[in-house]
Amino acid sequence: MKTCIDCIPCFFRQALEAARLVSDDEAVAEHVLRSVAALVKDLDMDQSPPEMGQKIHRIVRERVGMDDPYRGIKQTFNEAALKLYPEMRRLIGASEEPLGTAVRLAIAGNIIDFGVNGGVQDGDLERSIRQCLAAHFADGQLAAFKRAVNEAEDILYLADNAGEIVFDRLLIELLPVERVTVAVKGRPIINDATMEDAIVAGLPQIVEVIDNGDDAPGTVAEACCQEFRRRFARADLVIAKGQGNFETLSEADKHIFFILRAKCPVIAMHLACPIGTSVLLEHKASERRLVN
Repeated sequence: MKTCIDCIPCFFRQALEAARLVSDDEAVAEHVLRSVAALVKDLDMDQSPPEMGQKIHRIVRERVGMDDPYRGIKQTFNEAALKLYPEMRRLIGASEEPLGTAVRLAIAGNIIDFGVNGGVQDGDLERSIRQCLAAHFADGQLAAFKRAVNEAEDILYLADNAGEIVFDRLLIELLPVERVTVAVKGRPIINDATMEDAIVAGLPQIVEVIDNGDDAPGTVAEACCQEFRRRFARADLVIAKGQGNFETLSEADKHIFFILRAKCPVIAMHLACPIGTSVLLEHKASERRLVN
């Protein structure tokens, strides 16, 4: 997915929010924004938005002198999600369609996205859970997902954000875990999940977890480490969480199920759905099917 002009104001917003997150010095914020402005001036619009986001947040980290400005936020939402985990697991166990409930809950966790919504609060999690549990999937959506999972010999699950990764665990637990590998980011970027977050969520106890060696807020395959690229090429099914993974992999020559909540106008327009829609998108090399 290419960058569009509507993404540019969002780049500046992200940079300003990140700078103010760690410093109340307006001179620092100004310096960050001026650096981003210089970057945007020569922006290659053929790149995906996460590729630009990667450059912006590298500037932010350099200017504020912190490797992980969002560390505190990630810890907060990991803890909040873990408190909700027992009840969510109970809901799945009591559901007539456990996999469908787990998918909805995984989508509910996608609200924890500080690249799109820097104002998300703990209380928004329960609201998102209620909304997503009430969402109706079109006929055949879950059946297609079930079939793909059952037929796949090698499943690669691309995690998105910290906190959200606890919601992902609920879905991963219902997959054939012996055939699943979970991938997280190789280095901190916004509030995306790294190995540290996967450990907090308890994922290494149930599946193999690897990192992709990169710090883009999506999956730019050619920039990832060799081992991740090997695992990505080998997988016959990829489950990709979040908008960033959709933006970077929407044209990949892979069988992918994108699982996300459409949270910004650009993504909603691209997917032809209202903002807030719970999305499960099956993508193949020659076929793309969206079911809301």
